[in-house]
Amino acid sequence: MDNCIFCKIAAKIMPSEIVYEDDTLLAFKDINPAAPVHLLVIPKQHIGTLSDCGSADAGLLAQMLLLAPKLAKEFGCALTNDANNGLTGGYRTMINTGPDGGQEVYHLHLHVIGGPRPWRGRR
Repeated sequence: MDNCIFCKIAAKIMPSEIVYEDDTLLAFKDINPAAPVHLLVIPKQHIGTLSDCGSADAGLLAQMLLLAPKLAKEFGCALTNDANNGLTGGYRTMINTGPDGGQEVYHLHLHVIGGPRPWRGRR
């Protein structure tokens, strides 16, 4: 898509702070973070919204979701089970879809959001 900012990032036409890349996916830091850790995971192939996905995209969606905990661990916000304190840490994964769902860029993307509070109360 010629006017898609995430397609331009995937094509390396626009700069971004890339934190992960493979043949299918790209992850980079959000330029307007809502938390200390705020990453976006996108498919390199343009897909407008989650609603545009079908059963043929199941593998891609699984790859996106499975990348989230790896990135959370790498950026220090993984869920851990401490013997003394129980569960600690954690992160939010979110896919906004459509205008009422809060989607601002119409290229499928998964937010990975975490880090120390006070961001916790934000939506």
